[in-house]
Amino acid sequence: MPGRDMNIAARHLLRKPSGTSGKVHDITPVSAGWRHVGFGLYRLSPGETVAEPTGDTEVILVLVEGKAELGAGDTAFGLMGDRLDVFERTPPACLYVPPASDWSARAQTACTLAVCTAPGKGGGRPAQLLGPEGITLTERGKGANTRYIHNIAMEDRDVADSLLVTEVYTPDGNWSSYPPHRHDEDDFPRITYLEETYYHRLNPPQGFGFQRVFTEDGSLDETMAVSDGDVVLVPKGHHPVGTPYGYEMYYLNVMAGPLRKWRFVNHPDHDWIYQRDMG
Repeated sequence: MPGRDMNIAARHLLRKPSGTSGKVHDITPVSAGWRHVGFGLYRLSPGETVAEPTGDTEVILVLVEGKAELGAGDTAFGLMGDRLDVFERTPPACLYVPPASDWSARAQTACTLAVCTAPGKGGGRPAQLLGPEGITLTERGKGANTRYIHNIAMEDRDVADSLLVTEVYTPDGNWSSYPPHRHDEDDFPRITYLEETYYHRLNPPQGFGFQRVFTEDGSLDETMAVSDGDVVLVPKGHHPVGTPYGYEMYYLNVMAGPLRKWRFVNHPDHDWIYQRDMG
């Protein structure tokens, strides 16, 4: 395709899990070809222990499923996690871990543990619990654009220097991250530059969904069929998601950029949908 951004296409925006146990996703800024967002995912068996240093990054741990004992630095936060199945839609247990620290997890049950990372900025924040207390399920959108949100660490929660983290449930047959929108310019307050990952789950797990990542000039236009456990990278452009009838979709978003603000612009061809629904 003339003008196609081959460098971005070569990044392989769709990332499949590397296995069924251990660290099945290990996305770093280097492997993603960008500067800010990292995403790791562990699938742990009962009794299994993992630990990592943070270095110069800040970390938000999200217990997607299961029970585990979590610790950060010298603080043991004890047994956490009431959600054994992500599609229970109950708030997740979450822990903020600052830079120059470390974290550990010991699974009591089978666990899915997400590791969301971004550069620390010297905010001096302590390790702290971010959920499940303080997180509620909220509705967004109308009609077939309805979805349900767990605000883990969006900008109205002053809990991180760089990271923005949220969970989204999209009912079967619905769309999400829609109308198409982008956040790929550093021009606050009109728009902010935020890299983003989507960790997808499907219910039932044999299902599939679709995500398109595209720019208005056509230099990037990738449409991907996503399966349970896949991750999609969004380096720039619009990125709507759809799930077919019969399959509920969950995704965990991680965003970060130069400024911890989420400002986006809708695709000009589809902004009328947003204006109609807001009217």
